[in-house]
Amino acid sequence: MPALPASLLARDENVIALPLGGACRLSQEPSLFPGFTNCHGGTVADGPMALVIVKPTRIDTAIANEIAHNTNSGLEHAAQAMTWGADEHVLVALAAAGWLYTRFRHPQQRPVADHVLIVSLATAVLPHVLKSVFDQTRPDRLTVSGHGRGVPFSGRAHDAFPSGHAVHMGALASAAGLLPPAPGNLARSFAVALSLTRVALLAHWASDVVAGFMLGIVVERLFRPFTMAKSRQRQRRAGGQP
Repeated sequence: MPALPASLLARDENVIALPLGGACRLSQEPSLFPGFTNCHGGTVADGPMALVIVKPTRIDTAIANEIAHNTNSGLEHAAQAMTWGADEHVLVALAAAGWLYTRFRHPQQRPVADHVLIVSLATAVLPHVLKSVFDQTRPDRLTVSGHGRGVPFSGRAHDAFPSGHAVHMGALASAAGLLPPAPGNLARSFAVALSLTRVALLAHWASDVVAGFMLGIVVERLFRPFTMAKSRQRQRRAGGQP
């Protein structure tokens, strides 16, 4: 990638640069480029318009600015590698493999495998539905200095809210409660770390990740009473309860 002009890499606490080299203030001021709204609104006129426009918060923009001005290619490459662990295709494939494994080797674990697979499928579909309703520009589309320091482009430009990766990881963190304490805590730490890679890559605003993570927890908890019902019945019978 050719070197960017030094002026574009200069630190400015209140600016996220636009993709073509311009910049707009994170306030209610008009954009410096036709076709863009102000950066605080985070929408681009040439993209698909959804039913609801989601604006990043001032905390979101402050975090994004800090990352854009302080990251480096090494950190971004590491985050790119790690973030695959939260990809929907990887997680659904692992859940399906686990489901098949329990069918042949550990039938007593079938309820858990059923639960994990159903939740994985639900959290794979739900973000796509929500992204068709909510429209928010990814922070990586609003920076030049970040790309000069290794920030990649992620996904579709207007699909920032919510973070699909974080939805999967929130569900994982919640489902970790079904595991013994040690592996459960490890799974939660893993889920949080992978969720944070989405912020580090400027693929999402911090609030997108928090919202997605909480949504994943809710989805997992909503499915649990239904998918784990048979497992609870077996435990009650084993304990001599009616």
